[in-house]
Amino acid sequence: MSLYRNVVWFLKGIHEYTRDGYEAASKGFLAQDLDVSVVGRSFMITGANSGIGKATAMAIAKKGGTVHMICRNQDKAEAAKADMVRESGNTEVHVHIVDMSETRKVWEFTEAFKREHFSLNVLINNAGCMVNKREVNSEGLEKNFATNTLGVYILTQGLIPLLQKSRDPRVITVSSGGMLVQKLGVDNLQSEKGYFDGTIVYAQNKRQQVVLTEQWAKANPVIHFSVMHPGWADTPAVATSLPQFHKMMGDRLRSAEQGADTVVWLALSRVASRTPNGQFFQDRKAVPAHLPLAWTLSSKDDVQYFMAQLESLAEASQSRPSTQPSAALDPTRPYE
Repeated sequence: MSLYRNVVWFLKGIHEYTRDGYEAASKGFLAQDLDVSVVGRSFMITGANSGIGKATAMAIAKKGGTVHMICRNQDKAEAAKADMVRESGNTEVHVHIVDMSETRKVWEFTEAFKREHFSLNVLINNAGCMVNKREVNSEGLEKNFATNTLGVYILTQGLIPLLQKSRDPRVITVSSGGMLVQKLGVDNLQSEKGYFDGTIVYAQNKRQQVVLTEQWAKANPVIHFSVMHPGWADTPAVATSLPQFHKMMGDRLRSAEQGADTVVWLALSRVASRTPNGQFFQDRKAVPAHLPLAWTLSSKDDVQYFMAQLESLAEASQSRPSTQPSAALDPTRPYE
């Protein structure tokens, strides 16, 4: 079954996830979908200093939105902000330094942001990492899971009250097509059992994000939740975490702007906000979150158990102070 999933996924990827796949899909895009001004609307984007996150933030800044950049590296964040202000002419770009792998600090930031701001229209969960050797953060949590799943859960759950009282609220999570080869696993969230493979752990985290989006949509119908696959894009994160894949694909990879296109569309267009809640998107279209005959559907019991574990871990992180500063992760390792 694992071989079947991987073969079907790779063939699908060569056809759909590449630059050629984007160019073919974009022939059906409507320019008027993004002919909007979002002056007065606020957008929070994690991992906004490079790659898809920066491309997304830049596009939103050019449309007049207030941008809150969530980044780990101060110097890189300020440099990216300067680029956005210079190219967009929009000075409403703000930097917040948060390490998404340090869940206690994510919670502290979320609480502080709610005290200081009266609304948030759109949250874009873009930051992520692929650590290829098992590492733990200052709280003893495996870093891929802490960044890609638990950090996203804590940030989103904490900001839901602010989103609920804002106009046309949306939450968009940047997932990966790699999640299509994974069924939700619920008994090894910390990757403590068996051989550690960073690529598989990352894909499992991305499946977890899809499940989270579906559950959030059911519980919070006033907010439009979506999760998307950006395709195979040429970004610092891909070059760093998957060097062989990056070299093999070469100029067949999408640009960061092409990878960000559906994120921007989901964040800005009126059409996107009218789509059914909780769907998985690729190239501005809702697509299945499971490969045919791949047996990756989750049982109701597994989903409930998974959500209960996240709630328990989130509560524990709030009550346990961090023992290291938020720079615990290598600041040169890119978010994506």
